[in-house]
Amino acid sequence: MDRARELLRQAGVLYADETPARANGGLHYVHIACTEFLTALHTGDRTKEAIDAGGVLPGYTGTIVRDGYAGYEHLADAVHAWCGAHSLRDLAGLYRFDPEGQVWARSMADLLIWANKQATAARADGQASLTDSQLDQIRSWYRGAVAKGISDNQHLRSQIAKDGLRLARRFRGHQDMILRFATDLTVGFTSNEAERGVRPVKVQQRTSGRCWRTLQGLADYAIVQSYLSTATKWGIDALDALTQLFTTGPWLPAAVRPG
Repeated sequence: MDRARELLRQAGVLYADETPARANGGLHYVHIACTEFLTALHTGDRTKEAIDAGGVLPGYTGTIVRDGYAGYEHLADAVHAWCGAHSLRDLAGLYRFDPEGQVWARSMADLLIWANKQATAARADGQASLTDSQLDQIRSWYRGAVAKGISDNQHLRSQIAKDGLRLARRFRGHQDMILRFATDLTVGFTSNEAERGVRPVKVQQRTSGRCWRTLQGLADYAIVQSYLSTATKWGIDALDALTQLFTTGPWLPAAVRPG
C-alpha cells in the first residue's frame, strides 16, 4: 500500500483513528489514515511510535481530523481538527446528568450544530469561507459558553461540577481545533470517514472468534482491507480488485481523488 500512503501525504485533509483488536491473546490496535478515496491501515499499540509506523502522518503538513487522543499531539507539522461528533457526545453526556447546572454544555452543543449547518450551506453554495460576521458570531458564542461553564462550576465540589469544569477548560484550551470545520471549509465536522474505515475490523473480529490467532494475521488483514477499501472508494468491485491482484497485478489509485 505504498501508493496509498504516498497519495495520503499529498491530501490537504485526512482523517485518523484507531480501534482495539485482539490477536494472539493480547490487545493491539489497528490504525487508520484515510480520505474519501484512500485508506491505509496498519497495526501496533497506541503509542506515538505506533501511530508514526503507518508512514503517513510523520511530517504530514495538511490537516488531520481526529478525536482528542493525546497520542497525535506530537505531529507538530500538521494542522489539527477535533471531531465534532466526539465533542457533541461529551457535551450531551455532561448535560444529561445535570441539565440545570450544565446549561453551558447545551449552549455549546447548539453552537456546534448551528455552525456546522452554516458551514455545510456555505460549501453547498461554493463559498470559500464563512463570512466575517458569521465567524465573529461563532467565536463570541463559543467564548461565552466556555466562560459560563467555568464560572458555573469552578466553586462547586460535586463530581459533576468537576467534570463540567474540566470539559469547559478543555474547550477553552482547544478552540481553534474544535472550530476548524468552521474556519476552514475544506475540513469536515466529524472524523466519521475514519470511523467507517475501521468498522470492518470490529465486524471481522466479532465473526472470527473475537480474536486473530496471530499478530501477522492481523497485519495481513490490515493490508488487504486497505487495498479493498481504497478500490471500493474508487467504484471498483472488491472481487474485480482481487482478480486483478492475482492476475495482472494490484490495482493502484492514479491520484488523490478521481478526475
